[in-house]
Amino acid sequence: MQKLIVDNTFWSIFPQAKIYTLVVNDLNNHIPDNSDKYQIMLNQAETEAKQYLTAKEFKDNIVIAEWREVLSKFKKKKGARSSIEALLKRVSQGKVFNPINPLVDIYNSVSLEYAVPCGGEDLDQIAGQMHLGVASGNEDFYPLGAEKSDPPRAGEVIYYDENGAVCRSLNWRDGKRTMLTEDTTNAILIMEAVTADQKDRAEQAIQALKKKIATELGVEGTITLKTKN
Repeated sequence: MQKLIVDNTFWSIFPQAKIYTLVVNDLNNHIPDNSDKYQIMLNQAETEAKQYLTAKEFKDNIVIAEWREVLSKFKKKKGARSSIEALLKRVSQGKVFNPINPLVDIYNSVSLEYAVPCGGEDLDQIAGQMHLGVASGNEDFYPLGAEKSDPPRAGEVIYYDENGAVCRSLNWRDGKRTMLTEDTTNAILIMEAVTADQKDRAEQAIQALKKKIATELGVEGTITLKTKN
């Protein structure tokens, strides 16, 4: 079974997009006794990310402007931004990134280093087949920390499975049902790219992510690239 199916509804909006997935199995994602290395990893990535913040106004940085344009192509909640914008916003504000768990720390560090949105889901919590497509608006979705469902807009680009939405507005907001935790043993990491600049960085980033997971967690992942053709 494919770990992710990209629907034609997605390709109709973004026919030139590339979707990269990295599947890793048999992980030990528990926080080690000496977790300083993950704090150091995040600090180094934050320093690397500053190269993408050269414009006087935050919104005028190329990475930010490109992703805002991408997210403008479909219906979404007001204020929904790409995950990489959220990370770079923290960098611009001088905020420290604190470790969460090894897999999340690793993909956040790569996301910052290459200015590419990256997300991850616990494959054992996915109900049936996971898809990337367009929402009907009736999908259940519980954001992190929420006590009630906040369904996507009809026409919003989402990741979803048989039990509802998994991540809203492409890579904006993840749900708590399939989030990566210390107990995660099987995971899928996802990167999206639409523009030529995004594609160049995503191709480097997915390889870097695979290498870093192998080095830090001792697991070799499998990369898959999905395009319309």
